[in-house]
Amino acid sequence: MKSQLSDWTRSCACAVETLGTPGLPTALTDALRAVVPFEFTVIFAYHRDHKPLDLFDDFPATKRKVMVDDYQEGPYLLDPFYLHSQSPTETRLARLRDLAPDRFYQGEYFRNYYVQTGLAEEIGYVIDVGDDVSVVISAMREHKAFSAREFRDLESLLPFVAATARKHWCGLIGQFLSQPASNGQRLPRLIEDAFQSFGRNLLTPREAEVVEYILKGHSADATGRALGITSGTVRIHRRNIYAKLRVSSQGELFSKFMASLSELG
Repeated sequence: MKSQLSDWTRSCACAVETLGTPGLPTALTDALRAVVPFEFTVIFAYHRDHKPLDLFDDFPATKRKVMVDDYQEGPYLLDPFYLHSQSPTETRLARLRDLAPDRFYQGEYFRNYYVQTGLAEEIGYVIDVGDDVSVVISAMREHKAFSAREFRDLESLLPFVAATARKHWCGLIGQFLSQPASNGQRLPRLIEDAFQSFGRNLLTPREAEVVEYILKGHSADATGRALGITSGTVRIHRRNIYAKLRVSSQGELFSKFMASLSELG
C-alpha cells in the first residue's frame, strides 16, 4: 500500500507538471495505472453533433484502426459513452455495461463492431469540461473485468481526474468549431440521409425513430416505452422497415446503415 501511494504521488506530481503540454495524457494515464492496472487508454472529446476528437490513445496500430479510425467514421453514434456524454452531463466514472441499453450485448453494434476490440471491459471518466464539451477518459482491459474494489479505487480519484481534465482541456470548443459543419450529425438525421439512397421518403418518421432504437440496442419493450407505443406496435414497425429496406435481420440492417454512412462520406 505504501509503495502504491508513493507511485500515485509521484505520478500526480508529474501530471501537474505537464498540465498544458502534450505530456499530460500520458502522465495522467500513468497515475491511474499506479492505482489499478489496465492495458489501454483512449481519450475522446465530444461536442453536440460533431465528430469526436481523439485526444490521446496508446493502442498498437492494429487496435487503433478499430478503436479510433473506424470508430470516428460512424460507430461512435451508437456508443453508450457518446450518447451519455452530451452536455450538460454528470461528471462520473461509469462502466460501459451500466450505460448500455437493455439489448446492447445482443445488438449489432456490439456483435459487428465492438467485439472486434477484444476487450473484456471498458470503464470511463465522463467529464464536463465546459462549453458543452465532454471528455471521456476510458480505461480498458483485455482479459478480465474491473472488480468492484478496483472500480471504487478509480472512482475515488474522480475529483483529481476531473479537475485535471477541466484545466487541461478547457479550450476544446475552438477545435470543434473549426470542423466543417457536415462532420457530425445527430443519429436520426443520419438515418434519414443514409436511407435516402434506397428511395426518397421510404421510411415514415416513426419508422426512422424505431430504426434509431434498434441500432442503439434497445429491445422492443424498451423502444415502446421510449416512444409511448406498445411493444407489439414496435414489432409491426420493424417488420415494415425490414420489408421496405429489403433486409431480413438486424445484422443486415446494421450493415446497410454502416454502408450508407460510408457513401455519405
